[in-house]
Amino acid sequence: MTLADAPEEGGIGPAARRGPDPLVRAARAENFPVASRLLPRATRARVMAFYRFARTADDAADDPASAPSERLAALARLEEGLRAGQPANAGAELRAALAGTPGAAGAAAAALDLLPAFRRDAEGILCADWADLAGYCRFSAASVGRFLLAIHEEGEGARAPSDALCTALQVLNHLQDMGADRRRLGRRYLPGNWMEAEGARDADLLAPALTPALRRVVLRTLDAADDLLEEAAPLPARIRARGLRAQSTATLRLARRLSARLRVGDPLAGRVALSRVDFLRAGAAGLGAWA
Repeated sequence: MTLADAPEEGGIGPAARRGPDPLVRAARAENFPVASRLLPRATRARVMAFYRFARTADDAADDPASAPSERLAALARLEEGLRAGQPANAGAELRAALAGTPGAAGAAAAALDLLPAFRRDAEGILCADWADLAGYCRFSAASVGRFLLAIHEEGEGARAPSDALCTALQVLNHLQDMGADRRRLGRRYLPGNWMEAEGARDADLLAPALTPALRRVVLRTLDAADDLLEEAAPLPARIRARGLRAQSTATLRLARRLSARLRVGDPLAGRVALSRVDFLRAGAAGLGAWA
């Protein structure tokens, strides 16, 4: 489960991208998931504050004009803002948005859990193996689902399948962007031991199309992501909040569809993305889970 909607051409989420809603405008601009229209309006201010915190941290970790030490210092200031309310930044804003609300402690803890992943990004990341990649996603993605579960006061039974879905979504997004991640940021979010076993090289990520070796790595990674989606399948039935249940249903369907598209597509040769029909069908499935 994500905060919910990535842009139609770039990730996971429903297709509606119209109107003045700042959540929708953010979704159109970013690959990072943002708040869904399916979520209760009462939670949306907290979700948007979380989005701003995560987006600010992500931008700090990716800043090409800053040295790693400067990126880490920016992340430390965000953490201080969230923990103490000062300095005045997106962390302090999230702290204020959560104050006195249901699930505030768990939500704040989930937000703090994002930071280890951004610190790895700030210093450069080359994943050693599947466990390393999944561990990174535990912070970068599962924290998003845990935030949502916390502010909706959902039970512990939803946590494991939520973690699985969020991790799978992050892996799929990394596969979509693996060429750009390597070219622009020098990062590799593919298991290094699988690269070595299949005879793939980091330089292959800069090629105009998948090499046979790199395609084998992609397929192994998709197999692992699909296993996570199986673990995530019980999630909607374990969520009480109707909007969140509907969102998780739609997101599961879209994740499976994106995995299928990546199996036959080539993310180095061109963007592998979901179609409008994919979004419409997932939206219908989500609405069906509303009851």
